[in-house]
Amino acid sequence: MSYGYIKVAAAIPSLRVADCAYNIEKMLPLIAEAEKNNVEIILFPELGITSYSCGDLFLQPTIIKGAEKALATLLESTKNCETIIIAGVPVAYNSTLLDCAVVLWRGEIVGIVPKKYICNHQGYTEKRWFASSKFLPENATVTLCNQTVNINKQQLFRTTDYTFAIEIGEDFNATISPGSILAAKGAEIIFSPAANCETAGKYDSLKEQCKQQSARSISGYIYSSCGYGESSGDTVFAGNALIAENGKIINNSKRFSTESRLIISEIDVEKLRFRRMNNTTFRETSEEYSNIEVHETFINKKAKTLDRLTRKTDPSPFIPQGKELPERCEEIFNIQAAGLAKRIAHTHAATCVIGISGGLDSTLALLVTARAFDLLNKEHKEIIAVTMPGFGTTDRTYNNAIELMKNLGTTIREISIKEACIQHFKDIEHDATKHDITYENSQARERTQILMDIANQRNGLVVGTGDLSELALGWATYNGDHMSMYGVNASVPKTLIKHIVKHIAQSNSNETIRTTLLDIVDTPISPELIPADEKGNIKQKTEDLVGPYELHDFFLYNIICNGYSPAKIFYLATQAFEGTYDKETIKKWLTTCCRRFFAQQFKRSCMPDGPKVGSCSLSPRGDWKMPTDACSTLWLAECDAL
Repeated sequence: MSYGYIKVAAAIPSLRVADCAYNIEKMLPLIAEAEKNNVEIILFPELGITSYSCGDLFLQPTIIKGAEKALATLLESTKNCETIIIAGVPVAYNSTLLDCAVVLWRGEIVGIVPKKYICNHQGYTEKRWFASSKFLPENATVTLCNQTVNINKQQLFRTTDYTFAIEIGEDFNATISPGSILAAKGAEIIFSPAANCETAGKYDSLKEQCKQQSARSISGYIYSSCGYGESSGDTVFAGNALIAENGKIINNSKRFSTESRLIISEIDVEKLRFRRMNNTTFRETSEEYSNIEVHETFINKKAKTLDRLTRKTDPSPFIPQGKELPERCEEIFNIQAAGLAKRIAHTHAATCVIGISGGLDSTLALLVTARAFDLLNKEHKEIIAVTMPGFGTTDRTYNNAIELMKNLGTTIREISIKEACIQHFKDIEHDATKHDITYENSQARERTQILMDIANQRNGLVVGTGDLSELALGWATYNGDHMSMYGVNASVPKTLIKHIVKHIAQSNSNETIRTTLLDIVDTPISPELIPADEKGNIKQKTEDLVGPYELHDFFLYNIICNGYSPAKIFYLATQAFEGTYDKETIKKWLTTCCRRFFAQQFKRSCMPDGPKVGSCSLSPRGDWKMPTDACSTLWLAECDAL
């Protein structure tokens, strides 16, 4: 299976100016390498068969004939090639010359796309040689290499599994580019052969433009520009090749090399389709361009099977990499605090009440509350932080809770829930030695009752602590820790909470707070509803019961944000977590995730308000609408078949 991935390549051959036969010789090994690597489509630079910098030689019949002869050689040499080839060549039409990209497959020319916007500024003088496709008559044809082919201004190429289009050179810089229109008409991958000369700082702008072009059109964007061998009389060409997908560069070439280069990656067409279906602006744009005539060429070819991806599969998709991580952690923290501050001001709450367990979630919620009070110029002592020791509370979490509350300057309340729960067990005739779901959930509901009643006493607002991962799995007690008046962690996954708390610790000047926070980060995740072991250590570890959160967050991101099937998620997870989890373990917890995700929707349907901080949220008021009685049959059947 291809799982919706289309393998593409951008090639930069070294060449000679006006030496068409030599240039084909340099292209063929790159095509062979692409074919060996199961590439679907390979892109070469603008006018790569002749070279871009031929100048007035373009007007010589000799080079036009030489280019056609070289193209014929390319066709003959690739007649058994399953890879689609996009090559640049000048094409004569009546008394004009067109800068074209030819699409080749199995020795046939399946399409010719002429350039629309002819660059004639900042040192470029393309209008001296080339005409714009704007002036072509409808259904214009040319005969090239003994094949008569339509030469269409706007053209889509459809295969069995994907649709692509081409924009050339300056087309990329148009206010509304041909690629943008073709994306609205259905192109999922845009190929951009170019001849972009180098100046200082220009490369950064180019990368940003490719990212933005792919983001706006929700597409894959493959860019290949001229490199070594072009004339350097007045300009230098660095040989830039870039592959972008929906706002991210996923591969790029080495620049200023004298050697030919090939970069390969996969475009996730399935994800792009999912994002487009979920984007009403994209749908409306498609409707606006519905009156534009576009010629469609069908290539009867299926996507090749993929054993492994060349692109890296991020095992932690919620967590930014490198230098972005501290900036993103700070930004999310501020979004949470700003949302809570607004809610406090709007409700005229005199205080915030929050239960502190010494675990990750309540720690972040308390830190957010403290930051919100700073924004409102309120003292931390107005925060009522409540620790509620129960049957499973350990010294480690209890001491960390007390230390954190004390050093943040909050009002500390300690209320044991043991006696209340014992009385409750008597009232409902439950055996207190039976550590079942009733035993556990009674404690969670008792704690919520305490918090809500204190909030009523003090005109306060109960701050919820539950996170996105727990909401997805339903790992929360209904009408217990599931409920609050504002859930600050509602769209923050568990794996990211660790990083945010660690970031706050590392940037905190208070040594005691820093040490306490880092120990909380290292503490095993647990609801602490079952008594500790004989050594006083946490006995009930959440990840032993529902599975590793790093796996569940990976599954969750790809279910919610990308719309992937269980089979595709499993395929990606086996690569992302290779050497960490075996296939049986991944299958086990993926099945658990799918089962719990469906079964626990009833908890998410009535969840309290909370700020959205990233691309994923399960809020029933905007981001995730799902019946509480939807069946998981199809998803679980796919898991069983893995």
